Amino acid sequence: MTDTRTILVADDDRAIRTVLSQALGRAGYTVRATSSAATLWRWVEEGAGDLVITDVVMPDENGLDLVPRIKRVRPELRVVVMSAQSTFMTAVKAAQRGAFEYLPKPFDLKELLAVVARALTAPALPQPREEDADGEGERLPLVGRSPAMQEIYRTVARLTTTDLTVMITGESGTGKELVARALHDYGRRRTGPFVAINMAAIPRELIESELFGHERGAFTGALARGVGRFEQAAGGTLFLDEIGDMPSEAQTRLLRVLQEGEFTTVGGRNPIKANVRIVAATHRDLRQAIRQGLFREDLFYRLNVVPIRLPPLRERLEDIPLLAKHFLDRAKASGLPAKQLDQGAVERLRQHSWPGNARELENLMRRLAALYPQEVIGADAVAAELTEAAPIADPETRSPETLEQAVERHLSSFVAAQKDGLPVRDLYERVLAEVERPLLRLALSATRGNQIKAAAMLGLNRNTLRKKIRELDLPVVRGLS
Repeated sequence: MTDTRTILVADDDRAIRTVLSQALGRAGYTVRATSSAATLWRWVEEGAGDLVITDVVMPDENGLDLVPRIKRVRPELRVVVMSAQSTFMTAVKAAQRGAFEYLPKPFDLKELLAVVARALTAPALPQPREEDADGEGERLPLVGRSPAMQEIYRTVARLTTTDLTVMITGESGTGKELVARALHDYGRRRTGPFVAINMAAIPRELIESELFGHERGAFTGALARGVGRFEQAAGGTLFLDEIGDMPSEAQTRLLRVLQEGEFTTVGGRNPIKANVRIVAATHRDLRQAIRQGLFREDLFYRLNVVPIRLPPLRERLEDIPLLAKHFLDRAKASGLPAKQLDQGAVERLRQHSWPGNARELENLMRRLAALYPQEVIGADAVAAELTEAAPIADPETRSPETLEQAVERHLSSFVAAQKDGLPVRDLYERVLAEVERPLLRLALSATRGNQIKAAAMLGLNRNTLRKKIRELDLPVVRGLS
């Protein structure tokens, strides 16, 4: 069945217009294409078209400026914005001005056709009020044009028009707080406070007081009422960094706040309304922490409403030149000498594994700007600094290897060592036995050989544990110290 609806296309690039006209025509749509914003606007005013696809940069007007005008005269008309600029602010402006979707160039035709189909069938929703972010374009909070970063831009841009709870995951140094701040600074609560708390940096016994506040006399040393971060962030955003390090008691209280929308101070009785947007972040594998009994599964699902995974720098090496220039520009703005990298230096940067991610790259750029007299930095200087820094690299910048990753690495090495694939039989049972053996040994050691306690720790029936001890030929020593 053909679709007789009309798509209005505006792009000053004739090749783009041709490709879109052909692809949309084959899909059964009628296409009207133009190179000017003025012609597009005339068509819209005349009532033509069921969907608009517009470029941002055109000879006579910026396509983003057309979006709110189109929404005012024809609120039902969906607008898809395309741009080769591919910056975070382009995505934010497109979302906040009412665009249905933003597509960075070059785009995949299948994806564009899917977006068109969604735009023509999705039910009408209330349009977000226009919140112009002009003047912010040069202060980009997020940098990169890799496909991975483009997807993050689009996700963050959509979220600036909502108050949904967000969970940001990524290794240390990938910019989790930058994303949290972007969600706040360009969102509906940007006039309110942005309050951050790092769970890993606060003593366990003080976390509840830090989060919810306390009354005078609630505990030894509480000489006056303390205002917690939930109260401090009222009307704004509360960023819970390293949420995986939150102790279980605080997890229970936080879950209650998310469920009921209110909290009480430590030692208090009167409930206080929680008027905050929650953004959480962690470098840990929370699903593994749930399996280990270290993190509440119900809290995880309350926080993980919209997950955002930040890729490590080694997964977006194409962003390194842009990031390096960005960090050198920031170093210059802070008073350090202006520097540039030659092509050899950029290639040397691409060869590094970046365990410290973007933070490690920023530190390197600042060192190069401060220590090297030449204006153009070469590969030798980069290699020397990377070699110098390697022995003292902060282990905290590395995300700890999960059990799943360790097992996969071990199995990959095992497979790679075989010339003709996997020569053994019963591999599944053999791998399980390899995991079971150290696990049971550790449980028996921790309980000093007490099989009843070890079975309880493992969640096994006592007879099952005895059977496995026999099958795996494990020595059992009672009274193990």
